[in-house]
Amino acid sequence: MKSQVDVFINRELSWIEFNKRVLLTGMEKEYKILDKVKFCSIFSNNLDEFFMVRVASLKAQVEAEITKKSIDGLTPKEQLKKINNEIKKLTILQENYVNNELKNELKEKGVILKKYKDLSENQRNWCNNFFTTSIFPLLTPLVVDPAHPFPFISNLSLNLAALIKDKEDSKNQFVRVKIPTKNIPRFIRIPNEINQLSDESSHYFISVEDLIGNNINTLFNGMECINYSFFRVTRDADLELKELEADDLLLAVEQSLQKRRLGGDVVRLEVESDMPENILKLLIESISIQKEYIYFSKSLLGLDDLNQLTKIDRDDLKENLLIGKTHPELKHLDLPSNKNFSSIFKILRKRNILLHHPYDLFKTSVEEFINRAADDPLVMAIKITLYRVSKDSPIIEALMRAAENGKEVMTLVELKARFDEDNNIQWAKQLEQAGIHVVYGIIGFKTHTKIALIVRKEKRRLRNYFHIGTGNYNSNTSRFYTDLGLLSTDPEIASDLLELFNYLSGFSKQKRYQKLLVSPSSMREKFIFLIKREIKNAKEGKSAEIIAKMNSLVDPEIIKLLYLASDAGVKISLIIRGICCLYPQRKNLSENIKVISIIGHFLEHSRIFWFCNNENHEVFIGSADWMRRNLDRRIEAVTPVEDYELKSTLYKLLQIYIKDDYFSWIMKEDGSYAKYALDSAHNRSQFDLIENLKKY
Repeated sequence: MKSQVDVFINRELSWIEFNKRVLLTGMEKEYKILDKVKFCSIFSNNLDEFFMVRVASLKAQVEAEITKKSIDGLTPKEQLKKINNEIKKLTILQENYVNNELKNELKEKGVILKKYKDLSENQRNWCNNFFTTSIFPLLTPLVVDPAHPFPFISNLSLNLAALIKDKEDSKNQFVRVKIPTKNIPRFIRIPNEINQLSDESSHYFISVEDLIGNNINTLFNGMECINYSFFRVTRDADLELKELEADDLLLAVEQSLQKRRLGGDVVRLEVESDMPENILKLLIESISIQKEYIYFSKSLLGLDDLNQLTKIDRDDLKENLLIGKTHPELKHLDLPSNKNFSSIFKILRKRNILLHHPYDLFKTSVEEFINRAADDPLVMAIKITLYRVSKDSPIIEALMRAAENGKEVMTLVELKARFDEDNNIQWAKQLEQAGIHVVYGIIGFKTHTKIALIVRKEKRRLRNYFHIGTGNYNSNTSRFYTDLGLLSTDPEIASDLLELFNYLSGFSKQKRYQKLLVSPSSMREKFIFLIKREIKNAKEGKSAEIIAKMNSLVDPEIIKLLYLASDAGVKISLIIRGICCLYPQRKNLSENIKVISIIGHFLEHSRIFWFCNNENHEVFIGSADWMRRNLDRRIEAVTPVEDYELKSTLYKLLQIYIKDDYFSWIMKEDGSYAKYALDSAHNRSQFDLIENLKKY
């Protein structure tokens, strides 16, 4: 096989290419203006997390003098250099777009971002009064001098740096002021009556930092502000957990979160492009950051806050995403008069149900499943894994109610779900207080699987009902993430789930399962077998094809096998939203592999694995991507879908994505991506799936 450089794409650079697609999607003229704002915000938020985790990790490796190479043969230092070069190109592209096209289009639609210097007298008076009454009391200027060391700058905070001249002794002093964006909107709306407008569709805003900057002398009575500028820092926010040494995992995570709040090393400094040299020099010295990690911006800093504008009450400026209907098989459960607790269980005894969110409502399917179980007197036990849960979770409420109703309730709460740790700690405590058995999983592994099991007493025997999904039990994200779920009573899969829950609670060492693919025990081995079988079939002249949809493809062993499959003549279609470390369409390597990425209004989060198997199709859905972490370092479960009708539904769904020429990006042989001409698109997967709801 060829060298690593010719075979594998760098994971970090592939992620940057994905985030580039997010940004470029938001720049397409076909999208409504507030949807463009949303994509621009997502791009920035993604970058923040990338620096906090991935860049921070690589920097730590460089500082520890680790030279281990990535799968494409780059050292951490070489990766960081390429990362900075690529991201700086993208941030320049973003700020040029925001400063010109986005701002102008917003203005055309009646959403005006005003600069303080351009305000009318009425507007300025209102803004100044707002500053005095609502902002000034929250500001705390911190001076830097021999008696006052440079203050700690919290992660992702927006800050003002100023040089102040004392009129009495003529000395210049450096002052830092933290902008209170958590307590004050980043974009302050100026009331329409102040603008002398009767049209409620118009919205005038001023950024909070612009207002503070132009009232800065109010902060420094008896002093003169020589100049000021804004800056923002990003810190290492990855949790360092020593699980093997922890007697109490809950306490260990809480302590690690405290360290995160204090903040790790600075991994990025964002400053205004015209920041005075003396202020910049002091910042660099005080924060201790290398110049390559300084990002100079000609636009607003922290553009993820643009998301605030998407909350504007203007339905004409954004796509209606609050779609979805009750699954046809569950329609009658909507009826308020239906008090028959057994109805959903009666349906599942007759047939399996495949759910596709957000097109199938989460509320009237998964939530209904858990709610009915909580109230049904025949349900004896509920077991569920919780990875990311919404803050006002109906599922949590149902679990607590089930415990109150005397049912045995067991929940696995993954405390190490990145950036959801604090939320999960609070839920874990509340669940324990409600009398629920709460476990935290297996030491050394994240529990990422999405499974729920209901044990019900029927005719003097116990029957198991279950849900296995590709997404979290999160009511909020279920409206914007595409995910699949299987509701069933299959006895063999249910038996596997019982063993898996016992393994998670520490009472089983099960390694083999009848039908479930479980990592880290059997999933990798099974996927390798399935791919090798397609290779064997192709070599024997039988039908051979693989279609896989996932978030990321990174695992080197799987990628090498896919190359071998392509060489053997297996047709391979990969629908990969994010990172893809495989090169498609390369001569003598991957000529039979096609890769597309769907970037649309909904975040494509479902995972489907379809194997032709000489027309005896095998199909799987579940929580795992083809990444080392999913296959080797996480507890994951992927279930077969064996019902002929449901397998056919999944195949048709995959074909909808493969034929998409509107939301899809085609991966080229050099690893870059291209789009179809949107004005001639005929197949718009997400819109077509919304249209299909009319048939319900």
